[in-house]
Amino acid sequence: MKNLAFPAFFVAVLFALACPGPGSSVRADDEAPADDDLNFDLADGRLLLAAPDGWLRKKPANNIIEHEFQVPASEGDERPGRMTVMSAGGTIGANVDRWIGQFSQPDGSSTKDKTKQEKLSVAGQEITLIDISGTYDDRPPAAGGGVKRENYRLLGAIVATKDGKKNTGNYYVKFVGPSQTVEDHAEGFKKMLKGLKAAK
Repeated sequence: MKNLAFPAFFVAVLFALACPGPGSSVRADDEAPADDDLNFDLADGRLLLAAPDGWLRKKPANNIIEHEFQVPASEGDERPGRMTVMSAGGTIGANVDRWIGQFSQPDGSSTKDKTKQEKLSVAGQEITLIDISGTYDDRPPAAGGGVKRENYRLLGAIVATKDGKKNTGNYYVKFVGPSQTVEDHAEGFKKMLKGLKAAK
């Protein structure tokens, strides 16, 4: 009887380990991310934001990018959207021009003339919002260049961070993807920015 009791107990233990209860912290890859997976910071943790529900935190593609999220593709779009967050030198205008330079227009018209800009002030920080559409050059010349993606759109936010009156750097939030995907998530992107707050 002893020889039969041990295997039965062993099987029960294995079953319990393989099937965690509802209170377990184990999360399957296809489950929704925890709230903490959506939170990120700027300016060395002094400013906090939360990405929209359903966005997926990804490992940044390089060490220049501080935070990266994958944005679910809309029906009919073959690729998801991508949001990256990074700090960078240079003026706001120069970086906006860099973003504009990543787009061209099918009819040969000026992308700059079609680019929309607006300003927000949130939690004492000035945010420049950028909206660009057209054919997107998905890879810079330094990376071999030349991946053209038609009917793409970029929503960008440049957060000019301040600590009191002192400027503590500009942070670039870039959301780019197929036009319909960006359109469907545009409200969530703006809501995220308007929810910017100072860390306690």
